[in-house]
Amino acid sequence: MTRDPADGLIVFTDWTTSRNAYAIVHMAHRLKLPAVYGSRHFVDNGGQLSYGVDYPKFFVRTADYITRILDGAKPADLPVEQPTQFELVVKLSVARSQGISVPQSVLLQATEVIR
Repeated sequence: MTRDPADGLIVFTDWTTSRNAYAIVHMAHRLKLPAVYGSRHFVDNGGQLSYGVDYPKFFVRTADYITRILDGAKPADLPVEQPTQFELVVKLSVARSQGISVPQSVLLQATEVIR
């Protein structure tokens, strides 16, 4: 990214990126890249903005599935579910420190704005 500069960065959430969240966030800061992350975990590590699954609510649904299976339901008989609740988290101070202005329309849609 230093040889061929990017205009921005989109980081999806998986095991590798989550485990390296701190390093990824600070690389983006060092390169002054606007970045959007797939999980709040990155914002908690200093990122600017995340949009993704609300993991605590997702894990509650997962626990419900496990309970149903332990109570005797056959996994093959259970419907496939997808997350329905997402969160948009903006860390305004980080964005401003990098000279990035976040449009009011984005702030109004945010689940949480951290100042």
